[in-house]
Amino acid sequence: MKNISYPFDTPHHTAPFSKIKTAHYKPAFEDAIEAARHEIDAIVANPELPTFKNTIEALDFSGEALDRISNIFFNLNSAETNDEIQQIAQEVSPLLTAFGNDITLNEELFKKIKFIHDQKDTLNLNTEQATLLDKKFKGFSRNGALLSEDKKAKLREIDSELASIKLTFGENVLAETHDYALHITNPEDLKGLPEGAIEAAKQLAESRNHEGWIFTLDTPSYLPFVTYADNRELRKQIAIAAGRKAFRNNDFDNSKNTLRIAQLRHERANLLGYKTHADFVLEERMAQTPEKVKSFLNELLAKAKPAATREFTQLSNFAKELHGIDTLEKWDSAYYAEKLKQQLFNLDDEQLKPYFKLENVLDGAFQVANKLFGLTFHEVSTIDKYHEEVQTFEVTDENGNLTAIFYADFFPRKGKRNGAWMTSYKSQSIKNGVNERPHVSIVCNFTKPTATKPSLLTFNEVTTLFHEFGHALHGMLANTTYPSLSGTSVYWDFVELPSQVMENWCYEPEALAIFARHYETGAVIPQEYVNKIRESASFLEGMATLRQLSFGLLDMAFHSADPSGISDIKAFEKSAFENTTLFPDVAENCMSVSFSHIFNGGYSSGYYSYKWAEVLDADAFAYFNENGIFNREIADKFKDNILSKGGTEHPMTLYKRFRGQEPSPDALLKRAGLL
Repeated sequence: MKNISYPFDTPHHTAPFSKIKTAHYKPAFEDAIEAARHEIDAIVANPELPTFKNTIEALDFSGEALDRISNIFFNLNSAETNDEIQQIAQEVSPLLTAFGNDITLNEELFKKIKFIHDQKDTLNLNTEQATLLDKKFKGFSRNGALLSEDKKAKLREIDSELASIKLTFGENVLAETHDYALHITNPEDLKGLPEGAIEAAKQLAESRNHEGWIFTLDTPSYLPFVTYADNRELRKQIAIAAGRKAFRNNDFDNSKNTLRIAQLRHERANLLGYKTHADFVLEERMAQTPEKVKSFLNELLAKAKPAATREFTQLSNFAKELHGIDTLEKWDSAYYAEKLKQQLFNLDDEQLKPYFKLENVLDGAFQVANKLFGLTFHEVSTIDKYHEEVQTFEVTDENGNLTAIFYADFFPRKGKRNGAWMTSYKSQSIKNGVNERPHVSIVCNFTKPTATKPSLLTFNEVTTLFHEFGHALHGMLANTTYPSLSGTSVYWDFVELPSQVMENWCYEPEALAIFARHYETGAVIPQEYVNKIRESASFLEGMATLRQLSFGLLDMAFHSADPSGISDIKAFEKSAFENTTLFPDVAENCMSVSFSHIFNGGYSSGYYSYKWAEVLDADAFAYFNENGIFNREIADKFKDNILSKGGTEHPMTLYKRFRGQEPSPDALLKRAGLL
């Protein structure tokens, strides 16, 4: 960065957040692109015969400073953004896209890569080197290296527009999320709401100089409201507001952006010789083809739909008996589901929350990682952070060696997008004999502590924390030579295995005994609650599965056919949801326009991977269950064959090496109560 030397002169070369001014970013990007360009030029200009080392390896290690700056900047654009950062993002994204195209469309560079690839069988490469060579070759050939000059120019045009429009899509969703507030002044309207939710809403209102209580579309505010508020009319108001984000025919409307992204992706795929965007994406996934994905989703749909329909009827009848509700609407779902769960299992989140103080749950995740993988987490204050709420940890192995730097950022705020995610500030690699350890972060949106209570998590938030922590372990335990194959750089339908498998520990009495302690008394969660958590684990699972499948099918509808015929995005979405719809449609709502996973994240043609990975995770955890959930031998096999290996081999090869067999869907169907 301008005025900041790189590598950073900080503990473990961590990002010097407090020294970076927003104005530093653009010049830093320009300098780093220039430096990376010189590195590429040096590879191309090398007069020696192309070798794996002077071309493929050199290419993978090029642009390190640019990668670090990009990671820092774009992570902040998600977790701590402002108008200035968003403006810079719009300015630098085209520069980065153009530079990326300059590399993949560089004819001389591709000739060298092809020369090496053509003789790969004679090069005596190890498995990781062979994978890297194959990925580099495909990275070029799949992204335009073989195109004519006029088509290369067209590709650059498409990529530049896509980069910009995807950013705008995300900015609009964030703006719409923050634009809405449900301001309540009548205490009667708070009936049914938990004390913690009321206190947080009061605190928010005070911070905005308002009387009363304010509820927003941020998950920790929105979810308790639609789950517990007795006032059906207000639940309807906030639910409709959530469903019409970026669909209000205003400056932040994403209808045109959504269609444009789908059209540009299709056009790009055609240009590269693929039938659709899904065909292009899935060539590099375990599932391989759109047909296979649709068949996988529809197979699960056939098993889940009868259960979902039964559950929906049960929920509708329950609402009618309880409150005379004739038609169950979307804003009734969480409310009556919670009431029915209380009736069936005598269990509700408010009973459980005192046992899930955030600090204890985080420590529980650390202790589970210690028992399984021998990791220890030390909180430190010497590592710079981008916001005072962020926690920083040094992670060490059993010999006291540094394994990773870990950042945790847990609470919603302005400038932070909704949801939960894992990300990385620095990837792991081995260069010049030095194993560069990764800097990994998880970002969530949990309820903030109030004046009288610490942050207490719902059970769903507990599993969210363990999920993101599973991704983090995949990053932290990485142990590969090349940065582009390290950590979570795996096939997209494999990346959710480490995260989803970690959620299983949240249901196990042996694990819960470690961290589920009452925040006031320190008492361990009662066994009867643990039994109820386990019994209720598959409660309304048919409906939940149907919901996930609907998102996967919508993703495929946009990306596995030519989207140019779509004129009405709402009608198109309705048709894609046809086989998965349970609730009446809400005319003013449209999910696609705020479906950030596929239009602003990396999940396009990949949303199915959550369910795909669930098959893997249920099968993998069954292996632990058979041998003890803290069995070190199984944990070592998981670490050595999955977590540390990144994308160095085909995922199924790695999985079979861990498990001794291919995964069977039976464990998932059994766990979900769908068998």
